[in-house]
Amino acid sequence: MFKSFKTLALVASLMAAGSMAYADGHAKGWTLDGDNSRLVFGSIKGDTTGEAHSFNTISGAVGADGAAMIEVDLASVQTNIDIRNERMLEHVFKGAGTATLSANIDMSEVSDLPVGGMTTFEIEGTLSLLGSEVDLDAEMFAVRLSDTSAMVTTNNIIFVETEDLGITEGVNKLMELASLDSITRTSPVVMRLVFNLDE
Repeated sequence: MFKSFKTLALVASLMAAGSMAYADGHAKGWTLDGDNSRLVFGSIKGDTTGEAHSFNTISGAVGADGAAMIEVDLASVQTNIDIRNERMLEHVFKGAGTATLSANIDMSEVSDLPVGGMTTFEIEGTLSLLGSEVDLDAEMFAVRLSDTSAMVTTNNIIFVETEDLGITEGVNKLMELASLDSITRTSPVVMRLVFNLDE
């Protein structure tokens, strides 16, 4: 359910690949526009009830050298039920403040993408959460919105598993506290991330 964190690192990597070279020969980095970006993951409880959840605060930047670092504020998780938000912070995230994602990629592949141009990428990255590091990969879709902005989305629905992040025990606890027969351990993740070129 929460492996969605890792896809952010992939997105950041793609934006690193899109850093543009200017006439003076210097490339610039990108900064995530958190207000216009969205990360959503789904779950099914009791085999029949589907729900959408999100993280409302994400931030990050991609350097001109292609080094990307993205942070997800775990306290911003929004499940639309206050007590469930609190239980996720306590039992799933265990009081951790953030999940950190990092990646590097060759910037040349989309450096010449024109305004309105689109591309897809296979990206690799690393997620750091609760003392663990997880290697990851995914296909992303990017579109150049303007000379100074770009949007990256998941190119397909990404299905993720709680076991990969070591949070199955926490999800078991949520199921117990809510008196549920089941909570899915594989969930869909979709995202829309907007990046602005640094001045």
